[in-house]
Amino acid sequence: MDLHKIFTYPYDNELILRKQKSLRRELLAREGVEYVEKRIAILGGATTDDIKNLLEIFLLASGIKPSFYQSEYNKWYEDAVFENPTLAEFRPEIIVIFTGHHNLSHLPEPGDSPEIVRGKLSAEFARYQEAWEKLFARYHAVIIQNNFDLPAALPLGSLEAREPYGLARFIAGLNEKFAAYAAPGFYLHDLNSLAAKIGLDRYHNPFQYYAYKFPMNYDVMPEVALSLAKIIRGILGKNKKCLVLDLDNTLWGGVIGDDGMEGIKIGRETPTAEAYTAFQEYVLALKKRGVILAVASKNDEAVARGGFSHPDSVLDLADFATFHANWEPKNLSLAAIAAELNIGTDSLVFIDDNPAERQLIRDTMPEVAVPEVNPTDVFSYIRAIEGAGYFEPVSISADDQKRADTYRANAARQKMASAMGSYDDFLKSLAMQAEIDAFRPIYFDRIAQLTNKSNQFNLTTRRYTRADIENMAADSRYLTLYGRLTDKFGDNGLVSVVIGEIKGDEVHIILWLMSCRVLKRGMEQAMLDALAAAAMERGCHKLVGYYYPTKKNPMVANLYGEFGFTKLSEAEGGATWELPLADYERRGRYIAVSGAK
Repeated sequence: MDLHKIFTYPYDNELILRKQKSLRRELLAREGVEYVEKRIAILGGATTDDIKNLLEIFLLASGIKPSFYQSEYNKWYEDAVFENPTLAEFRPEIIVIFTGHHNLSHLPEPGDSPEIVRGKLSAEFARYQEAWEKLFARYHAVIIQNNFDLPAALPLGSLEAREPYGLARFIAGLNEKFAAYAAPGFYLHDLNSLAAKIGLDRYHNPFQYYAYKFPMNYDVMPEVALSLAKIIRGILGKNKKCLVLDLDNTLWGGVIGDDGMEGIKIGRETPTAEAYTAFQEYVLALKKRGVILAVASKNDEAVARGGFSHPDSVLDLADFATFHANWEPKNLSLAAIAAELNIGTDSLVFIDDNPAERQLIRDTMPEVAVPEVNPTDVFSYIRAIEGAGYFEPVSISADDQKRADTYRANAARQKMASAMGSYDDFLKSLAMQAEIDAFRPIYFDRIAQLTNKSNQFNLTTRRYTRADIENMAADSRYLTLYGRLTDKFGDNGLVSVVIGEIKGDEVHIILWLMSCRVLKRGMEQAMLDALAAAAMERGCHKLVGYYYPTKKNPMVANLYGEFGFTKLSEAEGGATWELPLADYERRGRYIAVSGAK
């Protein structure tokens, strides 16, 4: 089977359902794939075997290898609230509570007063809250909770939305309570919106529920499993980073080289122009929450840039981190974009109306996501991005929102570096300042995000959830450091993380990572200085570092050697290094370092 084609949006649900077992075998047999392994518990309120099997397929396709615990039929509450030795031995890292409207216990009845309905709502919410809090306390795992879908039958009609005892209104109120409870480490799976998007008549199959206790129609289970997989991918940092866009008949209608800036279709005057405007608005919304935008167009650059001078253009040139308009094959432009942004080509999503260009990228750069789109239906561009969930966030941090500006500032730094007489002069001219301190709650999400996204400057590539980060920050056995970096071009955000485990008088560095966008600017040395100082403050006399090789992290294979560590051992699985701290000398030269303000 052509796995690349099968997992290119739009997906063939019927094929995926029919070929579940063979798809799993082929995905597991792929060579050179470095899987992130995660233990996932599914606590179900209905029959969830097929949801589990399909979820595994979508996760494997994303480079995540799950192992599963499943509750017995409709034992989600018992597994959550009471001791379960089997679940405890499994040690779940992610817990999915897969319930739906069938699992509601305190339903309103016609004629119930508002007070009675509020009491039932509080009782239903309390049952779930008890489950969540018991799970958090016992397993310190990430929790993903379904909100509630509407049932197939709503006998009150439009009164369902008006009357306090209407089931639709009751479910809406319960979903609102779930949303208000959501916090880092607790994620909502929006089953309500997904069912509405699919369509309730298609989503539900009452016969299958009565016969097999399927929570939804078997035919839509791939869409439900994919929706769950999107959340897990986001938690584990497996989302894409950069949207690369063609211009002609993609961001605007027409060919700017032929039609001129005045002749391209954008604005509100015609349905076609409005469709392109809507797509530009969608792209801008992606940029505002942290997706990097880039252009890859076959065009004269000056002419292509002129398209954004159109008075109705929603997007501005400043919204793009990099702009490549030339007559070279587009695979060369995509490779140049990735190199310029210092990200992997597997972080790119490419949207182009031309099927020949799409196929070129699929054939030459299979790691790039290239969804199939219909140029006669501009909204298909949005459906492709949304449907595959390439950029679906699980949270949006301040650093995420500034990401595009950060990458654009990086381009300015590179330009200045090339004009400097020496690299030392360049570093001095940046006027860099770092904030390095122990983990703080405000940064827990960003730190967890970095541990799951950073691959190149990452010595051990250990992956941690937000709950893991919170636990280590509170545990005296661990020494934790984050690093933020600013310079005269702007704030790079939180870019480095170190976790050391204290064993006797030694600090064992179990995680050291850094965003590659600040590589070779002295942040590595600043973090080592801070680590050494913190270790000595805790009475430790030696640092022990580990390097575990992967396909993506050879750049740091000799980092410890460059920093004066002595290699203790080396094997195929990695190397161990040590550095006595008795005569430690500060390495940092160009960065002014302070603690948290």
